[in-house]
Amino acid sequence: MTIETVPVPRGVSRTAQIVLLRAVAAYTLLGLAAGLFYREFTKANGFPEGLMGQLGLAHTHILTLGMIVLLIVLALEKTFALSSSRLLRWFFWVYNIGVVLTSAMLIWHGMLQVQGLESSKMIAGIAGIGHILIGAGFVLLLLSLRAVIRREPAASQG
Repeated sequence: MTIETVPVPRGVSRTAQIVLLRAVAAYTLLGLAAGLFYREFTKANGFPEGLMGQLGLAHTHILTLGMIVLLIVLALEKTFALSSSRLLRWFFWVYNIGVVLTSAMLIWHGMLQVQGLESSKMIAGIAGIGHILIGAGFVLLLLSLRAVIRREPAASQG
């Protein structure tokens, strides 16, 4: 009895898929932990239930920008072999640094809000840099996708 393996499409990198999957797993854990932290931190500090603040946004931002977006990129890698473009590596690092900066500032600002303390312009500035990096990451992803799509031979219309 032999076990058949599914052939990997030409150009698809298992390494890129594994790196993306690990990042998805890390963001999943961080996002869930951020939700748990939000609940416990607000409870411990007597923050009124149902009152929205920056800390409550960290949970959904981490899960959406981290887990869901990178799951989509993983599917794109599997389909289009994005790792054949050098831009994917740039996307990965620029985008993830942006997500981490943005999420960290959401948590920091949110903790200050819950404690009734004043936030600083530095937090807003760093969060702004994080958002710029996320935007730049999306541009790099689109350029990478365009490069691999252009490289594929056009399907004949018969």
